[in-house]
Amino acid sequence: MSGSAGAASASASSAPPAQEEGMTWWYRWLCRLSGVLGAVSCAISGLFNCVTIHPLNIAAGVWMIMNAFVLLLCEAPFCCQFVEFANMVAEKADRLRAWQKAVFYCGMAVVPVVISLTLTTLLGNAIAFATGVLYGLSALGKKGDAISYARIQQQRQQADEEKLAETLEGEL
Repeated sequence: MSGSAGAASASASSAPPAQEEGMTWWYRWLCRLSGVLGAVSCAISGLFNCVTIHPLNIAAGVWMIMNAFVLLLCEAPFCCQFVEFANMVAEKADRLRAWQKAVFYCGMAVVPVVISLTLTTLLGNAIAFATGVLYGLSALGKKGDAISYARIQQQRQQADEEKLAETLEGEL
């Protein structure tokens, strides 16, 4: 029984993460660096937000600190090495597709801004939101090469010219 569970976990861990399918190594590191910087900015801005008497600012600050912890947990689990479940959460986050990470990170960054629209929440969540945007751009994929794009445009132009010629011949 334990042998089959070990084989299943070995095959699951040998499968490449879903996000690595179309990302280059430098773009993957750019996304991770952006996530870590977003976590730092969220944590610092969240602390500044909590130093107030307005309850909505405090709620936004607590949410931003939570965002910072989640970003660090997903993007840099070595920063949370004393949290027992950090590696498990990081592995699950690595299995998510790029568009799923984009929606998750952008959604997490928008909530504090909706709770309390201040300059601190906007600037604090900007890098975390940018991390989501970077993952979203990677989900769109690479843009096409210029040769195939020019070929498609030429085919469309020829088809339009043929249709125009047919309509002109039909009118005469």
